[in-house]
Amino acid sequence: MSLTRKRLIPPVILAACATLALGTTPAVAAKSDDLAKQLTKKVTLDGVNRHLIALQRIADANGGTRAASTDGHKKSAEYIAGKLEAAGFSVTRQEFPFTYNETLAETLTVDGAGVPVIAMEYTPSTPVGGITAPLAVVPADATPGCEASDYTGVTGKIVLVPRGACPFAQKQQAAADAGAIGALISNNEPGPLNGTLGTPADARIPTGGLSQADGQALAAKDGATVQLELRTFQEARTSYNVIAETKTGRKDNVVMLGSHLDSVPAGPGINDNGTGSAALLETALQLGAKPKVNNAVRFGFWSAEEFGLVGSTYYVDSLSFEQQLDLALYLNFDMIGSPNAGYFAYDGDDSDHVGAGPGPYGSAQIEKTFVDYLTGRGVAIEGTDFTGRSDYGEFIAVGIPAGGLDTGAEVLKTEAQATKWGGTAGIAFDPCYHQACDNLGNVDRVALDRNADGLAWALGVYATSTESVNGVAPGKPGKAAKKHSAHKLAATGDTAAA
Repeated sequence: MSLTRKRLIPPVILAACATLALGTTPAVAAKSDDLAKQLTKKVTLDGVNRHLIALQRIADANGGTRAASTDGHKKSAEYIAGKLEAAGFSVTRQEFPFTYNETLAETLTVDGAGVPVIAMEYTPSTPVGGITAPLAVVPADATPGCEASDYTGVTGKIVLVPRGACPFAQKQQAAADAGAIGALISNNEPGPLNGTLGTPADARIPTGGLSQADGQALAAKDGATVQLELRTFQEARTSYNVIAETKTGRKDNVVMLGSHLDSVPAGPGINDNGTGSAALLETALQLGAKPKVNNAVRFGFWSAEEFGLVGSTYYVDSLSFEQQLDLALYLNFDMIGSPNAGYFAYDGDDSDHVGAGPGPYGSAQIEKTFVDYLTGRGVAIEGTDFTGRSDYGEFIAVGIPAGGLDTGAEVLKTEAQATKWGGTAGIAFDPCYHQACDNLGNVDRVALDRNADGLAWALGVYATSTESVNGVAPGKPGKAAKKHSAHKLAATGDTAAA
């Protein structure tokens, strides 16, 4: 994994060199370990699981969902906010607009045989009963379906395009410009494809996602008769984030942690992302509102993540540049108890050389903190790419270092991963991903316990010192920092709780 150490260096010399390289004194390291150890002991699986039970019951009482703008989300958000207010945190509810999108129908037949398809978020709808047209297979190359030249002779047809190299929205826009009336995008890795077209304004033609296996099978059926029905309901709505902050610690070097609280409309979202939210809430409560920390700690419980990272993006964009500078780092926790769990840390240094490049400076050090903690407890870790699929997206886009943990979604577990972690090869890390069966029975509580401890450990480390990440040594802020460190969401028109 990243930042591996050479075995030939004597341990004493290695420890001294590591301390100098990270710019952290032994005394500071000892203090951060003290707080981190205390938190990992105080954050228990029982405490985290109790919050999951609450979220399940809230969903059950509100139509089986906790999707943004629904009563299920509102009651979930008030459960979180109420706990944090009672504990003494400064709590803010930040409202924002978004486009609600719910799938009504998603069916695909090719030469009369059914093929599983998932409507892409914000896809335009077909008529009731769908559209029927010949299949046009777009050849795979280094940039499949990304250029206008990829679409020849597709007028009036439904195109099949491989995933990769450019956004889904760009592929369907190019297809639409060439006269296609629908698009199917096949995955480039095992498992189904659950994607988004970004915004309603980017969506041009009905577009659905296919698994890699189904896409490969259809690639041999150019010209086949396709019937595609994708229908969705869309509406302008509002929702809100819940933001909580400690009353102690530097306000110009804030450690921020976040998870999305909303589910998809189809289900209660207990793994996705009740697990991240429950662990984050329990860690906040065990930390307390007035901890003895050097750096203030801020918690974000995002809404409308499932509609395109809307809540977290709105939050980051609402901050001035100086307020963004007040954030030392951001830690993200999205799906940390998948039932067929893998163990992943965001690849901050791009040592895996997969997909996007490294995160902003400091992301490699954050990755190392998570990897060192979990591997030190016998849990092997793999890197996962900064794909932009979760709420760290806008943070890294503005240069804020980020990291986090997850246990996998719709991708299939490999034989090697099953050998390493247990579980079952050939099925998804979460077979109930974005489905009604994502309930209390859809959680690996061993994985949840381990990742909750990893969350608590990292919080303890960075609440004490972020020197390894951004060079800011523990201590009081200087005059210049004090001038710019007042972070008040209320000043941007949002409402703060008393």
